[in-house]
Amino acid sequence: MKIRRHFSLFPALIIACLGLLPETGKAQFDSSRFKDDPVVAMLDSMSRLNFFNKPAKTTKFKYNLPPDSIPRFDDLIYEARMAKLDAASPFDLVYNEPVRAFIDLYMVRKRVLVSRLVGLSQLYYPMMEEVLDKYGLPLELKHLAVIESALNPNAKSRSGAMGLWQFMFNTGKLYQLNSTSYVDDRCDPYKATVAAAEYLKFLYGLFGDWQMVLAAYNSGPGTVMKAMRRSGNKKSYWEIRPFLPRETQSYVPAFIAANYVMNYYAEHNIYPAEPRKSFFETDTVSIKQQVSFEQISSALNIPMDELIFLNPMYKRGVVPYPTGNKPYELILPASKVGTFVTNESAIYACLKKDSALAKTGMAAEEVRKIWTVQKGEHLNLIARSCKCTVDDLRTWNGLTSAYVKPGQKLIYYGATARPVLVPIPAAPAPVVVNNITPVNAIAANNQYVYYTIQKGDTLWIISQRHKTTVDEIIRLNGFGKNYKLLPGNKIKVAKA
Repeated sequence: MKIRRHFSLFPALIIACLGLLPETGKAQFDSSRFKDDPVVAMLDSMSRLNFFNKPAKTTKFKYNLPPDSIPRFDDLIYEARMAKLDAASPFDLVYNEPVRAFIDLYMVRKRVLVSRLVGLSQLYYPMMEEVLDKYGLPLELKHLAVIESALNPNAKSRSGAMGLWQFMFNTGKLYQLNSTSYVDDRCDPYKATVAAAEYLKFLYGLFGDWQMVLAAYNSGPGTVMKAMRRSGNKKSYWEIRPFLPRETQSYVPAFIAANYVMNYYAEHNIYPAEPRKSFFETDTVSIKQQVSFEQISSALNIPMDELIFLNPMYKRGVVPYPTGNKPYELILPASKVGTFVTNESAIYACLKKDSALAKTGMAAEEVRKIWTVQKGEHLNLIARSCKCTVDDLRTWNGLTSAYVKPGQKLIYYGATARPVLVPIPAAPAPVVVNNITPVNAIAANNQYVYYTIQKGDTLWIISQRHKTTVDEIIRLNGFGKNYKLLPGNKIKVAKA
């Protein structure tokens, strides 16, 4: 049963109706409280994301406050708002000093980053709600991803947890989140959400209390059970809180604050930084062959950074060749899905396969390699040479610092073949002998015209412009599996 705080709601509602009030007798924000707090670190990671539209020149503000205004409210207003959320929630959404500290952190100190966070919720919350509802879990659990990763799909903790739901490597494996040198399912927004739902359902079966579930999600069920024993077998979060690790003591207050923030950000004059795509503007396609992000970006005219952000599970910008019966999936803007399906074969044809691998039906398989550190080399330089990241090198070699010494052997992974686009020769002009054009050339010219390729052209764009099909252009020009459109070259296009 949910434990409720008792206070007089009637005066709070009266004050809430009166509008904004200055803070009364509250101590100044204590930044030392959040030193090294992982919740703050994840929120700060939002500053590096580049998936937002430029702000509109005119923004409609709900309460007609100046854009730089930071509203302050009395505690009674916070209590009234929290009581409203609590009445519709199975969580014990109390308002107290630790919760107030996190609300101030979000709504005052980090409000610019919170606007980005609220924007990303338009991309991830609808999917999360669908999964949570399928598993019969409270929809408020979507806010758990706010404090876990700040809705940053590429978030990585100091301990190595990854993705929206911050799964550790071994815990992820327990829930079918596999990790290879090319794919990390922990960063797959949908798969990780399904795994989180399964884990949260397991924890609720273990504790039967949602606050305890949150604590166990953060520190592990064993740590919570140990705290219960130390507290004299108490069974509520607030009773065992002094016996939990410092990070977990802040975890539930941060979750309660996140519930408040995501429901009342507009009252604090915070408005979403619009992401380039919302959930309903994306869709998923199955990939049946290996393909690189460069190919997809070029063929469908999708910005590379957008493709990378929508598909954080692919670590090297390559969708590998399927190794099982189930193909890999790629998230695309919904407006591009029809184009991909129509031109799927042509897109795959861009892939230049190594001949030996092609015989076995495989391409670009990962290969374990060794790098010997030379004098003067450091991890950043080695990572660039190995075409990987510093984090990759640390993970593969169990490094706890950035220091390496000459002669040290480092493991890294490369590929035997990379997707490469190769140029096609310019279409030959009709052969003229003694000023007489061959009959077959004349007949052909009655069926097609020559088109000079412009920068940014794709076969799809050209086919639409000339009211033909991609397959027909390929047939007319005799394109093989490997081709590339080079600006200035001429190709044959069927007459409309």
